[in-house]
Amino acid sequence: MIRFYLLIFILWSKVLLHSQNFFTLKKNRDISDALTIKIDTSSSHYIRFTVTNQIWIRFNESNPGTLVADKYKPYTFDIGIRRLRLQMIGQVSDRFFIYFQFGINNFNNLSPRKLGDFFHDAVVEFTPWKRHLTLGTGLTGWTGYSRYSSPAIASTMMYDAPLFEQGTNDANDQFLRKLSIYLKGKFGKLDYRIILSNPFLATTSPIFNPNISQYANFTPKGISLQTGAYFQYQFLEEESNQLPYTVGTYHGKKNVLNLGAGFQFQPDALWSLSNSNDTVFHDMKIFAGDVFYDAPIGEHKDMALSTYMAYTYYDFGPGYLREVGVMNPGQAVDPALASLNGTGNAYPMIGTGHTIFTQAGWMMPSRWFKSKAFTMMPYIGVQTSVWERLSDPMVTIDTGMNFLFEGHRYKISVNYQNRPIFDATSYKQIKRNSSIILHLQIAI
Repeated sequence: MIRFYLLIFILWSKVLLHSQNFFTLKKNRDISDALTIKIDTSSSHYIRFTVTNQIWIRFNESNPGTLVADKYKPYTFDIGIRRLRLQMIGQVSDRFFIYFQFGINNFNNLSPRKLGDFFHDAVVEFTPWKRHLTLGTGLTGWTGYSRYSSPAIASTMMYDAPLFEQGTNDANDQFLRKLSIYLKGKFGKLDYRIILSNPFLATTSPIFNPNISQYANFTPKGISLQTGAYFQYQFLEEESNQLPYTVGTYHGKKNVLNLGAGFQFQPDALWSLSNSNDTVFHDMKIFAGDVFYDAPIGEHKDMALSTYMAYTYYDFGPGYLREVGVMNPGQAVDPALASLNGTGNAYPMIGTGHTIFTQAGWMMPSRWFKSKAFTMMPYIGVQTSVWERLSDPMVTIDTGMNFLFEGHRYKISVNYQNRPIFDATSYKQIKRNSSIILHLQIAI
């Protein structure tokens, strides 16, 4: 780790010492240009750095029985680093590309100290057929089945991405990344990605459950390759596919209408016990289809409408259910009071079954605020899942307001989330709890 920080220091020192050769800071020049090193005079070969920091200040109505430091906490207040990322993007020649991403996720007062930063991505690419075919490999977020299986976290339309679309997050991958070989490219309006991955062992996951039961879970017995793909037909303007991470909204800068479909498959990824107590293995099968529309609207084209709808089918085996609590403010749960949700802010986000997700946002014109840079964008997102194991549908609602200072670069979001609480025995919804999140972001 010390060597990595030393390398970064040397790189930045080199940039500063030779800044007059590579770039000249001018008044009103885009700060991202200042973080770019030009390798040639045409600017087609370069190395660019980006930094993103997202902080959450949160008030949460706790799940039943939530404990923190052995005390019952019906409510929690916490401050946390949701994401801190450093990226290097390098188009080092016509045919070769390098990319890495380093950072930390979900660090709050309950996290182990001085731990958590790691490489999210480390990728090399070769392009034998410009535009149409690129071959890449490494630790990567190129993955299949839906738009936000690989979200661009700095450009989400809401306060966060629809995380249920990362169906195997940390189960057999590393925050959605895997060691993979992938093909990507475009043919006309068709954008594609095809992936072959070597998943991580389930036993190295922080959520690994060694116990086998009637309900499927990821197996520690053996490992198999995973295949996936995602195809988009881009009816209007074309989106970049330099990185795997898909934009949440362009704030009216592009006119985009995409229809997408994809899958992910891994044989014998899960196991369970049959009625006769025999061990049965199950294939992981995921299928999804989605529509994304993001465009300027209004007479002056200075407003923007962003909408997204997705249908997802997860088959993780009988009764698979995963309760997810993002940067969970709870530490443990009193068994006598516990719900199915578990501690803190967790709820059954992922499982075997069907999901429909919709989100929509409207960006107001900045002229309303007599500003060239500031505007606001109200939004709403709803996840409706029918999980095989639950007796009632799982419906989670997020709604809020983005305060945009130069778009995504400087952004404050206020989000209200309302989530269901399920009984641990009947699997019926018994109540609903809420949380309020203040999200602060700088992305340059």
